[in-house]
Amino acid sequence: MTIQTDFHIHSDFSADSHSSMECMIQEGIRLGLKTMCFTDHLDLDFPYEDIRFDLDIPRYRQTFETLREKYESQIELLFGIELGLQPHLSAQLLNVLNHAPFDFVIGSTHLVNRTDPYYPEYFKDRSDCEAFRQYFEEVLKNITSFPHFDALGHLDYIVRYSPNKSKNYQWTDYCDLIDPILSFLIQSDLALEVNTAGLKYGLGQPNPAPEILKRYYQLGGRKITIGSDAHCPAHLAYEFSALPALLSACGFQQYTVYRNRQPYQENFISTP
Repeated sequence: MTIQTDFHIHSDFSADSHSSMECMIQEGIRLGLKTMCFTDHLDLDFPYEDIRFDLDIPRYRQTFETLREKYESQIELLFGIELGLQPHLSAQLLNVLNHAPFDFVIGSTHLVNRTDPYYPEYFKDRSDCEAFRQYFEEVLKNITSFPHFDALGHLDYIVRYSPNKSKNYQWTDYCDLIDPILSFLIQSDLALEVNTAGLKYGLGQPNPAPEILKRYYQLGGRKITIGSDAHCPAHLAYEFSALPALLSACGFQQYTVYRNRQPYQENFISTP
């Protein structure tokens, strides 16, 4: 049994995508996906003038509902959002969630001290160790300030953009931060995302690294969501075929999907 659900998908409602929602849906159907969850970006107070992530939620929802009805006989479509977390935004983000019927909410850290690691300037005059440590510190601060999401997005996202990629990255160098992050998720009944964009970026592994997934399982974590972080049709369900063996080696036999903010477990490994 293969993974047929993608729970991290962007369309041109996200400022960093140029692909229409319908184009993404049509590709998902062609690939044989049974469920797609759109999770377009809302990053309020984003500090860069050249790109804004102020999601037009009413228009986003209206387009989604129109397409859900159009394609309901071919694929299950779910309505989600990816929130860029910053502690000072907690009240605003909670208000957003209280006024729209999301099926699924990703909480992600995209900024550290008002800088996005996507941009090379973040790594200027910093060692990888310092850059990574500051990122994990920010993740811990963000999730404890705002635990009102369903899954933590791309935990070691920062490694994608390091000039050295994962060459200087060992998760155990940051276990004093990563263990509390994982423990907080478990204690708060929140999921950890397995994001295959790390493979797309040449890391040879998803985000987070398999060793972190193993640690999460050892600590008692069982809820994982699966997402490609696709911003165009070509990256939908990216390298999903590699995940069952990888996740099985980490201890997992199931993954989690969300409908109406409620978790449901699905098998990804066939049983005799």
